[in-house]
This record gives sequence, structure tokens and C-alpha cells, in this order.
Amino acid sequence: MAKIHVDMARSLGTVDRKIFGGFVEHLGRCIYGGIYEEGSLLSDEQGFRKDVMAAVRGLQTPVLRWPGGNFVSGYHWTDGIGPVEKRPRQLELAWHSVESNRFGTDEFMEYCRVLGVEPYLCVNMGSGTMDEARAWVEYCNGTGDTYWANLRRQNGHEEPYNVKYWGLGNEMYGDWQIGHLSPEDYVKKAIEFAKVMKWTDPSIQLVGCGQQGWHAWDRVVIEGLAPWIDYYSIHLYTGSANHYSNVFAPALADLAIKSSQALIEAARFTQKIKHPIYIAYDEWNVWYRQHTPESRLEEQYTLSDALAVSVYLNTFIRHSDVVKMANLAQLVNVIAPIFTSPEGLFLQTIYHPLRLYAEQMQEIALDVHVDSEQMALTTEQEQAPWGQHFANLGPFQLLDVTATRDEAGKVLTLAVVNRDSERAHETTIKLAEEATITEFTAYEVNGPEVDSLNSFTEQAVVAAQERVLEAPGSVRTLSYTFPAHSLTVLRLQLA
Repeated sequence: MAKIHVDMARSLGTVDRKIFGGFVEHLGRCIYGGIYEEGSLLSDEQGFRKDVMAAVRGLQTPVLRWPGGNFVSGYHWTDGIGPVEKRPRQLELAWHSVESNRFGTDEFMEYCRVLGVEPYLCVNMGSGTMDEARAWVEYCNGTGDTYWANLRRQNGHEEPYNVKYWGLGNEMYGDWQIGHLSPEDYVKKAIEFAKVMKWTDPSIQLVGCGQQGWHAWDRVVIEGLAPWIDYYSIHLYTGSANHYSNVFAPALADLAIKSSQALIEAARFTQKIKHPIYIAYDEWNVWYRQHTPESRLEEQYTLSDALAVSVYLNTFIRHSDVVKMANLAQLVNVIAPIFTSPEGLFLQTIYHPLRLYAEQMQEIALDVHVDSEQMALTTEQEQAPWGQHFANLGPFQLLDVTATRDEAGKVLTLAVVNRDSERAHETTIKLAEEATITEFTAYEVNGPEVDSLNSFTEQAVVAAQERVLEAPGSVRTLSYTFPAHSLTVLRLQLA
């Protein structure tokens, strides 16, 4: 029998709501035909798809990253402001398409305003200049009688947008990136960008461009940029047609966080840096099927993928002391939880854990001890299309668990991913101290099999079910059986 030990006093850190963030890029049908579809009967007068906005609200997305992604390294933000009919159509090289620029800075800011979402902008450090980046900060945040602030006012936006989060380029380590740089050259360039952006608005927070934490790039960039940045980004995609390879691969996220955190703390110590530097996991997801521009990256997600996404979320919560932002890539159509057609949408399997975590996770992450069956991954099972090797990080617990509580200690939530594809696991949940449970609710994401998926014709093959259970009263020990291939979130209301 598996055992989960929970001590309400053993705090790991405060869960920052920004870990439930999103990301939209000018790629495929994410923007056009996704969040924005002019002339559609499903859109409002601004062109925003109303059904998509309703689905996004269900995710309680706190922060949204834009405009890229690889796209940003060839994007000039001034092409996307002013009268729409005068904006230039540009050849887009990252994804080999044409960018109409009908959705630009002011449209994105309005979308964030309508949804109550904080904007996070990534600047072009590929083909862009530091003056262009500095001007964008002034356009968004300027309050004085200056050119770019006045241009924003001329475009109909009197008040500044007060954009707080700014990324210093995207994946500049990759040769697929326009303006690809060595880590040394990136540091030199990023410092100059950071100077003029911070001098324009000292209140902004900057995100340095990281890799996965275990590369030479990460060491050089963290050491060089530590005085200037507030966050260090990590990008990680995993995925496999083999279920166990799929659901164990997020162990790489744990390794990436630990590796980056060690480099950050070493840099802060040796350079006597007083301000904290957090991790922004600003691109992450299961993604392995659709890679080509022709596919538009329209991944169709299974129950197994939803469980892998749940393990990622557990990982971010377990590292809540340092992971203060995470942005699922992406929000609509492109490797996304929401999938649209001109007539409507359906929610992919991965939508349901994202919604449940945003709804149910509380403020304080708890240090949980788990003792469940373990499984080692064989070489044959380690199918990783991205070329990653992670079997040596095992053996892996079949139950992946995290727990949170509210500030007052009146609500306790446990998120338990049973990665076993065949068997339910009977489990004892032991509390460090006796507690009186007045309400007991279980939320479960599951489906017929690990390969189950949703579609326009069958929209709820994988869904979240809610069950109100009998409250056990005053106890120290609970028993619960976690079904095969499931995510279960248990919510306990305490007297």
C-alpha cells in the first residue's frame, strides 16, 4: 500500500499564481483564427473570439507572454501599431509565413485588459536593436511628453500600459534563431539592452534567456547577467508515444530547476548580488508529434499527455521557492489546451489539469513524503523524440504528489498523479497532527485509456469529474484509492 505523509507546518514556499501563465505566438492559428478572428460571428467588435476568452477565463491565466517564441527574433513591433489598414504585411521567416500585423501591441494589451491578465513582452534580440527595445518600453510605459509615449496617446491609449515583465530575447542559443549568438556575445548584447530598457523605466523586471540549466550557455549567461536580471528563463518540451516515457520525462524539469538554481545562487554569492533571481519556466509542454510549419503544430493531446502536464505542475509547486513564473506553450490551437474551428472549439485533455490546478491549489506549498511503488525505465521505453536521456533519473514513483494549504491552514489540497497505466493504487494519507475534516471533495481527470483524446465529435472522453465524499471528522489517517492513469485533486476543508 502506498503512503503519503503531510505536515501542514513543513512549508516549501509560497505558490506564485504566475506559474499558471500562458503564451501566445504568431504561429499557425494561435493568434489569427485562435484568439483573434475578425469578421467571425463568434468574435466581439474587437475581433476577439468570445468562446476562446470564456475558455481562457476558466484557466484563470494570470500572465500572458507575447509575441514569441522564434517569431520575435524577426518581429519589429512598430509594424503592428497605428491604423490597421496601413500596417505592412511582412514575410515571416521563423515559421515561413506572412504576418499581416493586424494584431499588434495595442491589440494584445487590450486582450490582456479584457481578460484581467498581466502582459509579458519578449523583445527582438535577433534582428532588432536596443533602441527599438527601449522605444517599446517607452511606448508601453512612458508617462512624459516624449515621442513614443505621445505616439501611444495618438493611437488612442492615453494611459500607460505599465508592462512589468520583459524578456531579453528568445532562445538565442539556438541556430534556428534569427541572430543566433554565442553565450558570451549574448551576455554582452543583453547587458546593453538591459541598460537602456531599465534606464527608460527602472521599475520593469527583466528575464534572461536561459536554456535548460545544465548547458555551458546557462553558466556563462547566469554569471554575466545576474546583476541585471530578475528572472532566468527555462524552456523544456518533452513527450513520447510510450506512456511511461511520456509521464516520467518531466523529471527533466526538476533537474533543470535544480541546475539553474545552483548556478543562480553561486552567481549571487560570488558577486554579492542582493536582489533575488527567480526562474521563469516560460515555455513548457508535451510536444513531439507535430513539428513542421505545415502542421501548424496542431498537436492532439491524449490522457497520457494530461498526466505528464500534471507532473510538470507538481514540479513547479514543489519548487515554489524559486519558480515564480511558468508559461504553457501555447494557449490556442498550437500545442494548446484550446482547439478551435470557425464554428466553435473543444477542450483538449491537457485543459482539465490546468484548470483544476489553477482553481484548487492554495498559497503554501508543503513538503510531502511519498512512498509508492517505483518503476525503472528501460532503454527500449525511453523514447524521447527530442533526444533527451532521463532514464538515469529513475526509478520513478508511480504516484507523483504535491500538496498545498491556504494561509490560515483551513484548506488542504493534494494533487496525486497515478502514472500506472493499469492498476489503481490504494493509499494511506497520514497527517502529522490530528485534524477535523468538515468537507471532503475529490476531482478526477481520467478517461478509458492512456491514449484517449477529445475531439469536436467527442468532446468529453477525458474530462474532470467532481465527487463530494463523506467528511471523516477528526482523523490523522485517511485511505483513498487512486484509479489507474488518473489525476486526482483532493480538497479537504479543516475545522
